[in-house]
Amino acid sequence: MLRIADDGEVESLALAHKPRTVLAMLVAHPDQVVSLPALVRELWGDHPPASALRVVQTYILQARKALSQATRLPIKVIIEDALTTHAGGYMFSESFARLDYRIYQGLVDSGRKALANGDLSAGVSYLGDALGIWRGSAFADVVVGRMLESRRRQYEESRLGALETLAEAKIEIGRHLEVTADLAALTTEYPYHEGLHSQYMRALEKAGRRAQALEVFHRLRVGLVSELGIEPGHTISRLQYSILNSSPVNGI
Repeated sequence: MLRIADDGEVESLALAHKPRTVLAMLVAHPDQVVSLPALVRELWGDHPPASALRVVQTYILQARKALSQATRLPIKVIIEDALTTHAGGYMFSESFARLDYRIYQGLVDSGRKALANGDLSAGVSYLGDALGIWRGSAFADVVVGRMLESRRRQYEESRLGALETLAEAKIEIGRHLEVTADLAALTTEYPYHEGLHSQYMRALEKAGRRAQALEVFHRLRVGLVSELGIEPGHTISRLQYSILNSSPVNGI
């Protein structure tokens, strides 16, 4: 979601679709000059109008006005410090705002470091705080082109990886019952994500629900084979085998 918080008040930016896409492109590449041709391609693909460069300049002006209105800062400050003009393009300065994704990524990194050092409780806490920052899907209120779609997928893969790691850590410290409901929903939302299915199977097995854990694997396999024409990977297949034979596999 493209929102801004000032003194605790969160509000959406009053921008139409295309100016919102322009601002999202700049915010998604902080402290980098985003070229005019890149903005044009994001807005119109391979068929821009003849007036594309002039129109982008208009959208930049609208984005600056929206930032000024939301932050109550003079437009001059926005032009000089926030959304700046450079040779061939524009840049959003990260020093102007604390970006949610940067905060999220820092917490994820701290969580993974804590887990690697054996501090599972701290790792769970950091990862939980990181995932708590998410407010819906990335760029949910933005019309995305190729570049923003690539960045959206990057963000989403990071979130899924953090969810999987958090579930694994919670299972390790005995909080498997807590994660079963979350994993039931996540595996429904992402029916081919083997990592989430693996953690769901592990949580169910820890809870003494072996039959349901095996059913999770069966549903995944049916979906992968029928929809994608592939078999489940080696890791989750080993987990299924270990549950089926009631003999834990090291590292699973």
